[in-house]
Amino acid sequence: MSGKKKAKKKNSQLVIRINDQERDEFVSLCEELDTSAAREIRRFIRGFLAEHEQDEE
Repeated sequence: MSGKKKAKKKNSQLVIRINDQERDEFVSLCEELDTSAAREIRRFIRGFLAEHEQDEE
């Protein structure tokens, strides 16, 4: 293997409710930044988990 971490399989969904304007602005900004909404939400979740994991120690 090349030393990279093996990506975990994405096999679950999280459904959220958000107002139309915020969703459209978020998706548009993600496109401008050459990323996806899903990628940025996953990044937020991982950061949030890591931040709170440290709190429990």
